[in-house]
Amino acid sequence: MSGITTPETKSAKESPASDLWVFGYGSLIWRPGFDYIERVPARLVGEHRALCVYSFDHRGTPEKPGLVLGLDRGGACRGVAFRVESKLRNDTIAYLRGREQTTHVYREVMRSVWLDNDPRQRISALTYVVDRGHVQYAGRLPLHDQLRIVQQGHGRSGNNRDYVLSTVKAIETEGFRDEPLHQLALLLHDAHPHKVEAPVL
Repeated sequence: MSGITTPETKSAKESPASDLWVFGYGSLIWRPGFDYIERVPARLVGEHRALCVYSFDHRGTPEKPGLVLGLDRGGACRGVAFRVESKLRNDTIAYLRGREQTTHVYREVMRSVWLDNDPRQRISALTYVVDRGHVQYAGRLPLHDQLRIVQQGHGRSGNNRDYVLSTVKAIETEGFRDEPLHQLALLLHDAHPHKVEAPVL
């Protein structure tokens, strides 16, 4: 799926042939997987980060889904904008489609993003917004359901618990918090207490 076109959003391939900005809000923050020439903290307005996508591939299976992040409508989201050199634009888009669109649960769109630099700059960035009509759209799940699903999730990219904890750590490194994710991370830590070995007598 190459994306949608509206007066506000355009698919990446329809944008001018120039440097590409990519907005990361989940695993892209800590594992972008593509070459970039600039990395800037950024803020997107109009959608928020949420564990609202059942994972059938990277962090789960159709039989035992995991739960991964999507941009869902409303609010705002702090993340990271990556600037990709124009000559790597097409390769980067192809890579992101192969990574994010294995089940087409996301819509590939261009969104206005504010860079947290001096002076503050607004750019247009490629990002992936959840398709609310897709079978994998989970909506807003209670915290105990999120915990249960994340604990069971394991896919070709690893277990779901590591995905959540790595994202929380990356967010903290950027200097901000995401309260719903942090609450889940605390429960995940509590569910895996450190083992204390008995002393050898």
